[in-house]
Amino acid sequence: MRLVVIVIGRLKQGPERELAEAYRKRAQATGRALGVRDIEIVEIRESRAQDVERRRVEEAIAIANIVPERAIIVILDEHGDNLDSAALAGLLQAWRAEDPPAVCFVVGGADGLAQSLQQRAKLKLAFGSATWPHQLVRVMLLEQLYRAASIVAGHPYHRA
Repeated sequence: MRLVVIVIGRLKQGPERELAEAYRKRAQATGRALGVRDIEIVEIRESRAQDVERRRVEEAIAIANIVPERAIIVILDEHGDNLDSAALAGLLQAWRAEDPPAVCFVVGGADGLAQSLQQRAKLKLAFGSATWPHQLVRVMLLEQLYRAASIVAGHPYHRA
């Protein structure tokens, strides 16, 4: 199973990028227990359209061009479900059994995601009701993927 983290906007060089990459590498190495063969991060340039809805549509088109047919889509949304780490690990295990070409985690731009993309999502995932900066959401998501893989692998990183 391939995990793809699709994000609107580019993360500049610095500690956030380094931390995100460290968690990506850990998740990929530990993810073998989940059947994860690759974790890819795809950055999409923010739309420059003046109209908010037009920006969302342009970004949704760019995202749709990356998401493989039959992929499971998870969007990060402050109004989504607050799952604990074990529940996320359980979902990833269940999805692995469905044999999708990928599970795509989508972090939208400053204006959020188009309704069409929200409707295609199998899960809307929240990291609490607070609004988080996109660079931290990326790090938190990659850490949670690493933690989920650790749970499945029985690795001591996650101590519940």
